[in-house]
Amino acid sequence: MGALDGRVAVITGAGRGIGREHALLFAAEGARVVVNDLGGDEAGAGADTSPAQEVVDAIRAAGGEAIANHDDVADWDGARRLVQSAVDTFGDLHVLVNNAGILRDRMLVNMTEDDWDDVVRVHLKGHFAPTRWAAVYWRDQAKSGRRVNASIINTSSTSGLFGNIGQSNYGAAKSGIASMTIINQMELGRYGVRVNAIAPAARTRLTMTIPGAPTAQPTVDPNDFDAGDPANISPFVAYLATEKCPIEGRIFFVRGGRVSLFQPWAIVDDIEHETMWTVSELENQAARFMATKFNLRNPFPKIAST
Repeated sequence: MGALDGRVAVITGAGRGIGREHALLFAAEGARVVVNDLGGDEAGAGADTSPAQEVVDAIRAAGGEAIANHDDVADWDGARRLVQSAVDTFGDLHVLVNNAGILRDRMLVNMTEDDWDDVVRVHLKGHFAPTRWAAVYWRDQAKSGRRVNASIINTSSTSGLFGNIGQSNYGAAKSGIASMTIINQMELGRYGVRVNAIAPAARTRLTMTIPGAPTAQPTVDPNDFDAGDPANISPFVAYLATEKCPIEGRIFFVRGGRVSLFQPWAIVDDIEHETMWTVSELENQAARFMATKFNLRNPFPKIAST
């Protein structure tokens, strides 16, 4: 018996890296999987059907069930087709893992409009569009009287939650995904949908392009635990996708064997006046905010990771 027996899952960006590991583990745990990947390069250029199909072939060779989908997750109709492909092929949908992404790292003064638009489109709209169509499907099921036990797992990043130089576009999209996760849980919980997000840290073709990151695969002794292996991320994602998982509306950092819970935005200090402040009064009182120390526990104080 697998932990995901009977579950139907759509996983975006599943042709390579972390998404590929998600798809392989989900299938090994009994899920029927729609492997979505447009097949573009790290910056989002081009298209190639072979990565998604290769994952499907590996799943089928191991005795699992999967189909490939090559729709653009940030395209409105493409996202609808993606969700519908799961229902048409496997008869239902229980899990959506939003994982697809690209990078266009630039310092702000060098960033082009296309650098901004393309990254925000793939990440933020690429989470929104599939989520929207899946949510409509689950809402209609709930309203028709069917019991829904569904899970959405989004992919945020420490680059958004902590910040990282050279990633204004990527970080803005990833922090937006974290906020969207919390709001979507507020809206979709009534229909039987759980929404969570992870900020994974692993060695992938994307993270190896981040400024300051290693550009070559490290040599790891086969007998040692490789904390950077993208396969380490997938067990927690699979757990969030299980039918009995109670977790909802949370964001987690996941790396190696470590899972950490983020605290969302919280008020940690304030100043108050009985009437409207004057600028001179604020000059005397508000500067203290710069002395407030945040215990962020950032695991990447210099280099944030996908």
